[in-house]
Amino acid sequence: MNPELDSFRDAVRRFVATEVAPHGERWRHQQHVDRALWHKAGEMGLLAADIPEEYGGSGGNFAHMAIVFEELGYAGDMAFGLHVHAIVAHYLLNQGTEEQKQRYLPRLASGEMITAIAMSEPGAGSDLKGIRTTAVKGSNGYRLNGSKTFISNGYLADLILVVVKTDPAAGAKGISLMLLETKDNPGFRVGRILEKVGQKGQDTCELFFDDARVAPDGVLGGEEGRGFIQLMTELPYERTIIGVAGVAAIERALQLTVDHAKERKAFGQALIEMQNTRFVLAEIKTEATVARIFIDRCVEDMLAGRMDTVRASMAKYWISDLQCKVVDQCVQLFGGYGYMLEYPIAQMYVDARVQRIYGGANEIMKEIIARSL
Repeated sequence: MNPELDSFRDAVRRFVATEVAPHGERWRHQQHVDRALWHKAGEMGLLAADIPEEYGGSGGNFAHMAIVFEELGYAGDMAFGLHVHAIVAHYLLNQGTEEQKQRYLPRLASGEMITAIAMSEPGAGSDLKGIRTTAVKGSNGYRLNGSKTFISNGYLADLILVVVKTDPAAGAKGISLMLLETKDNPGFRVGRILEKVGQKGQDTCELFFDDARVAPDGVLGGEEGRGFIQLMTELPYERTIIGVAGVAAIERALQLTVDHAKERKAFGQALIEMQNTRFVLAEIKTEATVARIFIDRCVEDMLAGRMDTVRASMAKYWISDLQCKVVDQCVQLFGGYGYMLEYPIAQMYVDARVQRIYGGANEIMKEIIARSL
């Protein structure tokens, strides 16, 4: 952190307090945020804070994006799909052609275009080699056929990065990433917004492709068969983001529970005065501190360009596991109130669980780490 980043955090915190936090309950009921939020965030320079100015971004770095994710986490927001949007922007920045960057990144930065990335299918999740969605090249571009599921931002998305097979017989070398624009694309259809356990304000959908159109120059990077390599290169960014958001959630859960323990009385004394409560909170405080030091190191590594797949996998798996454990302990200290959704800790409980699943299941993270031994 430095004075410039401190000022940026203050601005982000004010934005989240006025434009995000007051609308959480309404968004949970409608199952998606308002499109207007994306435009307002674009005007604030939050959607592409770490994208160069030459492509319409704010010209910052990963520290700026980490602050945005932290402030959303401190506010308890799990509806605004900015995380996915930032991930797609980095696929374009690092893997796209110059023409693709010029065409799309300014529109992502302004909020004109909302993005999604479509990997998972009904029969293929973490095993990306098992995907069945295909793209066949014709005289007027590509035709996509297949389906995707669990797609965040799927309902509102204007641009979707679709993982497809361009050569089904080539295994990992037959995977490509396609840039599909949803407007006026009759072969593309959005299914229902899925009813999730938590994160109900985030529009997570099924997507269907029935000869959906992709332009002739719609292959990310302009070359077929590089999709698997592109995915492996960019996934550390996504997994570090999950770690950043997880630490923010842990810190918020601890603060909420300390406040409750000081106010709530049982057997004539405040909960904080009971040894069991104090010991549990002492353990959580220690774990939160360790997690904070670790994720700050990960942010430093991202800034220095040395963040690798193994460390990103450690951050994703260990912090998300810890997040679920800590929030569960905090719910217990809230007692019956901790199970009522009107209390933020209960909402955090149902929102946290998927952190161990998306971005690559934690079991896959452990396999990646084990291969480095």
